[in-house]
Amino acid sequence: MVSSINLPQPDEQALAHSEKLLQIMRTEAATNAGLLTFARYMELALYTPNLGYYSAGLHKFGEQGDFVTAPEISPLFAQCLAQQCSQVLQTLGEGEILEFGAGSGIMAADLLLALERENQLPSHYSILEVSADLRQRQQQTLQTRVPHLFDRIYWLDQLPAQPLTGVILANEVLDAMPVQRFRVDDAGIHEFYVTWEGDQLAWQLGKPQDLRLVEKVQELALERTGEHYDSEVNLLLPGWLKSVSACLERGLVLLIDYGFPRAEFYHPDRSMGTLMCHYRHLAHPNPLILTGLQDITAHVDFTAVAEAALANKLKVAGFTSQAAFLLGCGLLDLATAIMTESESSQIKISQQIQKLTSPNEMGELFKVMALSRGLEPLNLRGFAMQDRRQRL
Repeated sequence: MVSSINLPQPDEQALAHSEKLLQIMRTEAATNAGLLTFARYMELALYTPNLGYYSAGLHKFGEQGDFVTAPEISPLFAQCLAQQCSQVLQTLGEGEILEFGAGSGIMAADLLLALERENQLPSHYSILEVSADLRQRQQQTLQTRVPHLFDRIYWLDQLPAQPLTGVILANEVLDAMPVQRFRVDDAGIHEFYVTWEGDQLAWQLGKPQDLRLVEKVQELALERTGEHYDSEVNLLLPGWLKSVSACLERGLVLLIDYGFPRAEFYHPDRSMGTLMCHYRHLAHPNPLILTGLQDITAHVDFTAVAEAALANKLKVAGFTSQAAFLLGCGLLDLATAIMTESESSQIKISQQIQKLTSPNEMGELFKVMALSRGLEPLNLRGFAMQDRRQRL
């Protein structure tokens, strides 16, 4: 099943799990000439209740999972984030925090502990989590790590009805939103669909079903250096930003993810798109295997994020690399404070800093964008060292 790209073979139980999900996809595709748009395939693969990658009881994060996120690399990540949150909460005088998709719950725990040390705890810490499995894991993590703060943590099934004052956090959320995949060649604009060849999934090019995809690709005015140009568009992003804007009365939205400004995202040399999959700490570009068993992501067009934010009356208050953001929030001072005299401690923390900030690791590929409402003229700490808004 996966030998063509030299990935570990899943066990029989995992294969049976995947087959159940594929059957659901087949049934739905039968109503559309045997085709699924890639966005729909990605949505089903990641979010089908009890079967999708993020909805089933699979180990996703950490050494036993498929990938490691920044909060799991080091508590320093959340401690730096706390410095930025503390500045905003202090400016507001009061406020709460809302986190999208809290993963294992480690970032929430470390963030609350750091804010407690700063004497700047939020009135509430809400977590919007669509996965029942992850919600349970988050509850276990937070009950263990911050039992004395557990009574101010709430889980939500949807965005709050009343606009909040405070900070909204989304760490590695946008990259997991379903995207449309397209191709531009001499014949025009085509959409990639997912279909079946026997018992195997396969790509099929066809006429785009959603006119918004055609309009968006035409707006991009792509330059080609080869016979064709393949890439992705996130058509869900404007609606998501509209919803986020509607639930923020005053405060800050912090988006942390890997991606580029539009000129880099759709560079002529990036003609194969940005789709990437993660399975047992191995990255590969084929989303049509290991269905429901692997993570599927696409990089973020941060220019599109900025456009959607402005359209919904949010200010783009900062844009920089993860490395610059963490350093601006006092990463080195925070590291010194927790480093002991032992050589092993110094090596461990140095390695953590390296992974978080090195251009060859997460430091440059990951970006941080701040969207604000009612905070002017606050100079955000995380963007004091470097601000790349002019590149958007």
